[in-house]
Amino acid sequence: MRMSHFWTLMNDEFGEAYAGSLARDHVLGALGGRTVLEALEQGEPPRAVWEALCDDMDIPAERRLGRSARVARGAQGGQPEGRP
Repeated sequence: MRMSHFWTLMNDEFGEAYAGSLARDHVLGALGGRTVLEALEQGEPPRAVWEALCDDMDIPAERRLGRSARVARGAQGGQPEGRP
């Protein structure tokens, strides 16, 4: 998992403001008592951090891979009706 995907998942699940707060302040026992940011800064793989956080926050399996209905930027489906 790339770091950008990690942050997309965080923002999708928790919202941007809470995701940042959670990353700074929430301590994960499964990661040795480190916060999300500490674990990432110390080289923990983003996938392992995401899984530990999901376990700790009781995120169901069906939401751990992100939004299934995401529309890519610039895709026709993302344009308002009547606009090219």
